[in-house]
This record gives sequence, structure tokens and C-alpha cells, in this order.
Amino acid sequence: MVVQVVLVHGIRTSATMWRSQIEHLTARGTPVTAVDLPGHGTRMAETFTLDGAFATIDEAVRDAAARGPVLLVGHSMGGLLSVEYTGAQTAPPVAGLIAASCTAIPRGVGLRTYRLLARGFDSLPDRGMWLTDRLLDRILPEETRADFGAGGYALDAQDVALASLSVLDLLSALHRIDVPLWFVNGQYDQLRVNERLFTRVAPDAELIVVPRTTHHVTVMRPRVFNAVLDVAVTTLEASHR
Repeated sequence: MVVQVVLVHGIRTSATMWRSQIEHLTARGTPVTAVDLPGHGTRMAETFTLDGAFATIDEAVRDAAARGPVLLVGHSMGGLLSVEYTGAQTAPPVAGLIAASCTAIPRGVGLRTYRLLARGFDSLPDRGMWLTDRLLDRILPEETRADFGAGGYALDAQDVALASLSVLDLLSALHRIDVPLWFVNGQYDQLRVNERLFTRVAPDAELIVVPRTTHHVTVMRPRVFNAVLDVAVTTLEASHR
């Protein structure tokens, strides 16, 4: 059966961040869908809610599952949501999961600090976009730089989305995941903070750490991430013959 890939973006960004992956998967003949979560991209006018986010993922996954086994791929917030979704009590139709840049439990001091920093950026002139653009210009390659923000930045949804993540029970979800699972982190990713805990809870998961890379592993090292996609798709193809 043909593996179907569903891509879930991170906070503030949109489906456009996956353009390199979409191009790569399409070229290899692998069907792919990239969603926009509520409050992001083409749905910027909507209010972000966890229920809406999970409904978006569920609709895309179930639609893809009607055609073949599904590889769910999430980055950052999208990765956290995908872990929670895949580990739901009622098993969803997910055949494999790539959780990128999301080995952190979003609660406590870490989450409060992240929200405080985000609010600080938001209070700057132009809501800090001049600083964000300068940083992204320095770390992202030309081939993906425009894609990362092409769908706009969901600045209004950011704090609501961050606050909502604290209710996720990621460790319980990881305990329940019984499909192939790959964690992908950049070497300098701040969300590696609970990496050892996540791999201890999910001992059969594979951990891939990409050298000289930050949190933005999908767009900073697109060819490396595309190679991980190839491994995951090939693995699922072999197990669903």
C-alpha cells in the first residue's frame, strides 16, 4: 500500500514551512497533506483551540488513511499535538510518527519563561518581527527562507496556543504509542530539555540528532529531514506489503 504523509506545522508558522518536504515527497511519488491549524496560515482569522487543532489533525489523518497507511509528521507544537493525538486512548489510524523538535513537557517554569519571552518580543516595535527576520536570515538557507513565513506569522494565536499546551499528558501518550516513532532534534534545540525522558518512556523510538542545527531543523537542514522522511516511509512501506 502507498504510504500517505500528513504534516503538522509548529507555532506561529503554517503549512508553507513544509514546502521542501512536500516537493521532495511529491517527487518520490508519496502523497502528502500539510494542514493549517486554527489561528495559523489560511486560518489566521480563527481562534486557536486544542479541540480545533486535534479535529484538524484527525480529519487529515482519517482522510489519508482511506488511501493507505499514514505517517504523521509534526514539528514543535505540531509535534507535541501529534504525540498526544497518536497516543489517544482510542487508537487513531496512524501507522508511524515523526515528532520533530518537541522533546519537552510544556508546563511549569519552562512554559512560563517561554510565554514571557514571547510577550516581550510582542511588545517590541513591529511586534519584534524585525528581530525575528534578522535571526531567520542568518540561520535559514536561501532555499527555505521564504517558505518559513510565506503563510504569515500567527502572532495573535501564539500566547493562547502556548497556554493550552500545558494540559497535554505527553508521557502517558508516549506510553500508549505502539507504532514506529522517530524523534528528530537539532543539536542546539532548546526543546531537547526532556529528550532523555522521552526516549526512556518510549524505548523503541529512534532518536536522530542533527548536528549544527537549531530548533528549526525542518527548514534549516531540509535535505537531512527529507532523508529521515525517506527512512520512515520506506519502513512503513515494508511493514504494510
